[in-house]
Amino acid sequence: MKKPATILVVDDNEATVAGLGELLQRANYDVCTTTSGREGVQMAMERLPDVVLLDVVIPDLSGLEVCRHLKQHDATRLIPIVLMSGSHERDMRMAGLAAGADDFLAKPVDAEELAARVRSLVRVKRLTDELESAEALFLALGRIVEARDASTHGHCERLASYATALGTSCHLEGADLVALQRGAFLHDIGKIAIPDRVLLKRSRLTTREYALIKTHPVVGDELCRTVRSFDAVRAIVRHHHERLDGRGYPDGLAGDEIPLLAQIVTIVDVYDALTSKRPYRKAMSSTAAIATMRAEARQGAYSAELVERFIGLIKSHASLRAARPSLPIISDRIAKFALPRKPRAARSGRASVARAASA
Repeated sequence: MKKPATILVVDDNEATVAGLGELLQRANYDVCTTTSGREGVQMAMERLPDVVLLDVVIPDLSGLEVCRHLKQHDATRLIPIVLMSGSHERDMRMAGLAAGADDFLAKPVDAEELAARVRSLVRVKRLTDELESAEALFLALGRIVEARDASTHGHCERLASYATALGTSCHLEGADLVALQRGAFLHDIGKIAIPDRVLLKRSRLTTREYALIKTHPVVGDELCRTVRSFDAVRAIVRHHHERLDGRGYPDGLAGDEIPLLAQIVTIVDVYDALTSKRPYRKAMSSTAAIATMRAEARQGAYSAELVERFIGLIKSHASLRAARPSLPIISDRIAKFALPRKPRAARSGRASVARAASA
């Protein structure tokens, strides 16, 4: 049986608070109330209700200010807020929308309308919670894939940071930057299907093993397809190993067939692979990695323009050169389930630098 939804009522009129509370309790909601705007903010942060019913006119902190505060805070920004007001003026509604309100109720509140609005918003909130849970699971899977090999520790965060910086320098914004950050973090999620004996092999891969490694972009794409909010990252996950000359995988795309966001993640992925220590080789210096990437761009693997843009960022930003930026993409609560394993003893033999850049 589902837990009853929690409704927070904030109104400085005690009679209104009591009346709304009674109506909502009859509908089997868990109700918390306050007559203070400041206390309403605190209660919302602590209780994380499913819906907030908020009077516009509250002496200590107006409903608009409460709404604006809750919508700006990560923990409460997705909670539906219904502003209640005796005013039907257009300016009041516009101010409410600007503050982030999701709906409006006119005072005196109609009981049937209240029930319908709250029921609808609770349904929306629970769908949002389910979506966030699915996203959190996928981000945790990204951590788990990374944690299978201690030598790749921090790889997801670094790529997310690099990709976002490069995307910003290309004048991308909004949804594209969000997709870049998520796509860079999840680019290798398909490796969860690759067995340890192949993924962690210290010696050169056989032809069959390399063919198995090359399936991870398709597997990742199929995984992301199950979460609608990841639609924008699927092209990144699937195509981050394509090359402009058509010699990449899994689809052998060439030139402009490769989405720009995927090209960006490809470049930062190659740089991070070259400058990271791996069991089968030492890390390259930033200078050597830059020289390698320029040479491969001249040979047609990557966009020379994007490579030069990224090199410019590396040279001008100390945090990127250090290659250890940290992003709050996934909470510590989730990350604790993906602690790195102890590294295995190195096997004999060495793999080529090309393996690091291509797999």
